[in-house]
Amino acid sequence: MKKKILVAGGAGFIGFHLCQSLLKNNKVICLDNYFTGSKKNIEILSKNKNFSFIKQNVQKKITLKCDEIYNLACPASPKKYQKNPLDTIKTNIFGSINLLELAKKNNAKIFQASTSEVYGDPLIHPQDESYRGNVNIIGVRACYDEGKRLAESIFFDYYRTHKINIKIARIFNTYGPNMNNDDGRVVSNFILSALKGNPLIIHGNGKQTRSFCYVSDTVRGLVKLMNSKMAIQGPINIGSDNEITIYNLAKKIIKLTNSKSKIVNVEKAEDDPIKRKPNLYLAKKLLNWNRQVKLENGLQKTIDYFKNK
Repeated sequence: MKKKILVAGGAGFIGFHLCQSLLKNNKVICLDNYFTGSKKNIEILSKNKNFSFIKQNVQKKITLKCDEIYNLACPASPKKYQKNPLDTIKTNIFGSINLLELAKKNNAKIFQASTSEVYGDPLIHPQDESYRGNVNIIGVRACYDEGKRLAESIFFDYYRTHKINIKIARIFNTYGPNMNNDDGRVVSNFILSALKGNPLIIHGNGKQTRSFCYVSDTVRGLVKLMNSKMAIQGPINIGSDNEITIYNLAKKIIKLTNSKSKIVNVEKAEDDPIKRKPNLYLAKKLLNWNRQVKLENGLQKTIDYFKNK
């Protein structure tokens, strides 16, 4: 019998790919209010008879039957989550509580999409799950960073109080097809600029590093964590440990697109982390998971998507 799985935030970038993966063997209910999610993603998913959609804000009480819950309901790019910081905080707090209450009512497993942003501008490198982070709690990014940290706390309090089967992944930078044109993520920004022949804008000197994971690898990690034994709650880092500077990423994308675009440096963004790379020991040991798609291959697939679009 097919499981009935709720994906909150399923119209978004990672949520769309997760729904596609889950639909191979399950019934999927997507809950999204289109704040950053795409109606086109839902149109694609709706072609599958095992998919259904509910347009609703996760901050409102949710009533339905399900076996598993994935919570991806929160804007993930700084441009989007800073647009309405109070709503971002409310989504992380009230959305988490509503979904946890639903899990308790249905005796369902529940997954929380946390983030590498909980580490802030890290003082250790690479970042492992025991590191408690270096977050500016009153900065412009705190609505997301602290919101996700608090969501993790709420999940563990529900686990300790109600014995709910929880799973938490800290997702590092993810990229791939179906990214929104205007979401402000560096990979999509660079690719679109390079394809149009516009300058690639780097905030700061470009020496800051990130580790980019192709979306199919990320989704595979999330599903592996959800399907792991109850003793594995997380948090577990999911991402690539292939670190690259933003400047070198820009150069790589210019080369792959055969673009004549120039690189332009502007003022550093506030609270932008200097380094970001996951320690993947737990993911490898507990989930038998590691990234499979090389950066160049993933970037080419993403470039081809935007070209066709």
